[in-house]
Amino acid sequence: MITISVSKIKLVRESNHRYDLESKHIHGPQDAADVINAVLDLEHEAQEVLAEIILDNQGKVAGVMEISRGSISASIAHCREIYRGAILHNAASIILVHCHPSGEIKPSHEDIDVTQRVKKAGKILDIPLLDHIIIGHHRFASLKEKGML
Repeated sequence: MITISVSKIKLVRESNHRYDLESKHIHGPQDAADVINAVLDLEHEAQEVLAEIILDNQGKVAGVMEISRGSISASIAHCREIYRGAILHNAASIILVHCHPSGEIKPSHEDIDVTQRVKKAGKILDIPLLDHIIIGHHRFASLKEKGML
């Protein structure tokens, strides 16, 4: 006789809240920044926080998920953590968002490297990364708009 674990994975909705937003559709980086700040208020964080906006096949927000919290200058996340929530939400695509507590919105080399790894993983999983947005002191930078995606 051998013992084999039997497992089940479920998405558990922690809460639903109403937010003062024009729409659940994401048409560009400003919409994504508005959603993430309404839901997680990243621009006021004292440490780096990496989150994702999970989109359905119509470009509507299906969920928002905090992925990791880091130090004042770094947040560590692997593709498996980033895509876990997306897969459970049946995502059509995702947008990564993280904050720079310093207020500096220029992407670091690490930001660009993470973006490229997540983009590659998204191609394999058929859940494309649409953008990676950096939030800092009422401003944001879109890596897609900067040609870094």
